[in-house]
Amino acid sequence: MTENDSNETATASAAAPAQFVNLQADGDGGADLNLDVILDVPVTLSLEVGRARVPIRNLLQLNQGSVVELERGAGESLDVFVNGTLIAHGEVVVINDRFGVRLTDVVSPSERIRRLR
Repeated sequence: MTENDSNETATASAAAPAQFVNLQADGDGGADLNLDVILDVPVTLSLEVGRARVPIRNLLQLNQGSVVELERGAGESLDVFVNGTLIAHGEVVVINDRFGVRLTDVVSPSERIRRLR
């Protein structure tokens, strides 16, 4: 490849704009987005029952049957996170011998964005 060829290649690639899928709001000003492109992207959903700060000394003494007291009281709602971002609060339910969560409060999109900053 000559120097001239490499300059032409660089110029051609710089002139071609990147192509993106249209994620703009629909024409009538509504908030409906074309989300089809991300609907199959996997995310991590996690539920937090509570937290505890434990010195390493106490952590090393834990064994089967140990109890760790959490900062959250019994009957308080769980926090529901998606990829580490709080999206809702809920309560534990049992369905056919399996645990589940019933959402009791969903964090508004504007509040989620505010918490990211």
